[in-house]
Amino acid sequence: MRITHKPGDAMQVDWAGDPLYITDSVTGEQWPAYIFVAVLPCSWYTYAEACGDMKQENWLLCHVHAFDYFGGVPRLLIPDNAKTATITNNRYEVVLNRSYQELAEHYGTAIVPARVRRPDDKAAAEGSVKYISTWITAALRDRKFFALDEARCAVIEKLEELNRRPFKKRAGCRFSAFEEEEREFMRPLPATPYEPSVWSHPKVSYDYLVSDGRNKYSVPYDLIGQTVDLRLTRNLVEVYYHGARVAVHVRLAAAQRDPVVKPEHMPEAHRKYLGYNEHEFTTWAAGVGPKTLDVVRHFLTHGREAEQGYKACASLTKLANRYGTARLENACARVLDLSSAPTLRNISALCKAATERKPEENDPGERQDNRYGITRGASYYSRGGKHNA
Repeated sequence: MRITHKPGDAMQVDWAGDPLYITDSVTGEQWPAYIFVAVLPCSWYTYAEACGDMKQENWLLCHVHAFDYFGGVPRLLIPDNAKTATITNNRYEVVLNRSYQELAEHYGTAIVPARVRRPDDKAAAEGSVKYISTWITAALRDRKFFALDEARCAVIEKLEELNRRPFKKRAGCRFSAFEEEEREFMRPLPATPYEPSVWSHPKVSYDYLVSDGRNKYSVPYDLIGQTVDLRLTRNLVEVYYHGARVAVHVRLAAAQRDPVVKPEHMPEAHRKYLGYNEHEFTTWAAGVGPKTLDVVRHFLTHGREAEQGYKACASLTKLANRYGTARLENACARVLDLSSAPTLRNISALCKAATERKPEENDPGERQDNRYGITRGASYYSRGGKHNA
């Protein structure tokens, strides 16, 4: 069926079948550069771009560049059924790729995929792919490219020649037809360009980290074992759980050995462990008292390295939390009076003994006078004393 296309109504997109090849200047190894094609079927005005792969990020970026090239947005987008565009397309439902749907919402357009195995639904794109293969890929097949940017520049040059090549059966060319018939019907571009994003659904590992493929980033530790939604852009890593954003990181451009971890995402015990250092322990001990400070300094200096005393110093902080700083200071003072080499065992025993002591032993003033009570002597409780009384 012959279909009459309205100006500014649709943009059909596809990948060209034949790639260009980039040559490594050192090894001579070649790898393909795939060509993205977007065409407006009313004027047949075409956009083409060379990419290193056909993955999601390049797919979305090429759409952004195509909208910029056309200077506007069509009402509809018509792709095929690649996974970068659709997840499911059958007689009952169409499930779009989440990132692709976000792009369409940002630009105010709608996605209508072609039917499965029905390339004629986007005949303009298929026809433009043939023209691209003839006027760009074939024309550049004898040239050697040593960088992707070099191939992109060559594709743009040939693209301009194609768009200004006169029609055979009608007046003008693709460019003039677009300027005269279609440009004014294109929807305006948004104020800011779309930043491509890729979604995935990883499970949070036991070290409360998720990966973007190159680096690892932290999430709140209470999500360990849960499946989260990971949104990756060129500059950000966002983590969502049940629709709520729970973590955001600046995305690293290069791979690093260590993960990106925020302290607020860590369990309290892990945060404390990372805070173990000589300065922190001495500062804490100075706030408790001079005797505690002397004990901490002894723990940090009695070994070959200060790290050997971290465990004892950490145990002192736990004693302070359990028995109070005043009791810990008193225990440290008593231990230092008895020995110049205090031990954690002795300090802990003194703190514990203070809690088990009877009130009258802790404070003699608290003894109650029993002058009005009836006191029986020891003879009363001796054998036969009761009868004698």
